[in-house]
Amino acid sequence: MQLEIVMISESIAQKARNRPSIPAFLKFLMPMLACVVALGSHAVSAAQYEAIVIDTRTGSVLYEQDAGILTPPASLTKMMTLYLTFDALNAGAITLAQDLPVSEQAQAQAPTKLGLRAGSTIKVETAILALVTKSANDAAVVLAEALGGSESGFAEMMTRKGHDIGMKDTVFYNASGLPNPGQLTTARDLAALSLALLKDHQKYYPYFSRSSFIYGGRPIKNHNHLMSRYEGMDGIKTGYTVASGFNLAASAVRGGHRLVAVVMGGKSALSRDERMAALLDDSFAKLGLAPVVAQASPPVQAVAVAKVQAAPPAPSAIKASSAIKVPSAIKKVASKSSLPRPRAVTQGWGVQIGAFGSKTAGQQALTQASQKLPRLLSKAKPSVVAIASKKGKVYRARLVGLDEKAARNACTQLQKTGRTCVAVAPGDRT
Repeated sequence: MQLEIVMISESIAQKARNRPSIPAFLKFLMPMLACVVALGSHAVSAAQYEAIVIDTRTGSVLYEQDAGILTPPASLTKMMTLYLTFDALNAGAITLAQDLPVSEQAQAQAPTKLGLRAGSTIKVETAILALVTKSANDAAVVLAEALGGSESGFAEMMTRKGHDIGMKDTVFYNASGLPNPGQLTTARDLAALSLALLKDHQKYYPYFSRSSFIYGGRPIKNHNHLMSRYEGMDGIKTGYTVASGFNLAASAVRGGHRLVAVVMGGKSALSRDERMAALLDDSFAKLGLAPVVAQASPPVQAVAVAKVQAAPPAPSAIKASSAIKVPSAIKKVASKSSLPRPRAVTQGWGVQIGAFGSKTAGQQALTQASQKLPRLLSKAKPSVVAIASKKGKVYRARLVGLDEKAARNACTQLQKTGRTCVAVAPGDRT
């Protein structure tokens, strides 16, 4: 917004230079406008991040800054929309293949959106993928109306569920995160929601790893670009509005430790991502795990990191003896007995093709995937494992023994053909 003001002021100044007859009062106002622009820019640069990093194994808060400050959640709201959708799937109230009607209200939502038309339908799974990747507001309303009768009714459900899982300071008024003055949360509450998704919906958490999916014959890419270049990151959600800034809730695994982190109030997607990477690296370092970023950032990003890191103190600057009090709600959600604990294994990364009703079906799916991408998957080993679910035994089909880059690349290519695929980190048993 400040950039737009600057552009307007520059445009006015240029016209003034080209028109000697400009009224004297406008010449007097122009310096004042320049001052307003400068003050606005200074206010933005002085803004602080709200952030928190939690070790899911112990529930320890490894870093926090202003984590209890109320702020608009933007599209991180959709994490709760998805949480309730997963609840409904587990309860059998809806199915992934079910078609949901699109209302006029859903069609009328502001971007970003899929462009759904009133009177049409969308499958539940497609709506889930639309929220995860494109952060589609129209798809969020479709789910809200299907599960809550109306978006306002669903927002009440969201708020109640939030309070149940420890989001004591959060109030929801819509399912998408579009601006509403009463819709507020905190970085700490969103960390509790992230932990609850991991704890309560391990089965559906892999959706957050999807880099893209096919809709209307074209690939829809995930807005979370950091996930493709930060070692071990496998979700969760991005968000942005003018009022909130650039937000990111993320989860990453390294050396058998999973961290959940939330960064809010970024000035740009780039600075937010670099801040998140720095916080995760420093937090992993506190656990004795070396900070490694899968792909080096270009030089311009390195400059941005230096500026961002100079604002708040780095987590490594916090003395180990100065223990931070962990909110009881977060402790409850992040209890040792309730969270998945990824183990360090030697087999490397893999790709999960799906879960099937029989071992034969799983093996056939792996064979077809290998035939689609012989160059990428020729050395991958098929793995079909029987796992128990609420609806009985299913067979999880994976191709394993890949490095991270090969796994993510293979999934990207398979998704372009319309196949389901999730890149799986070492030790991920979900």
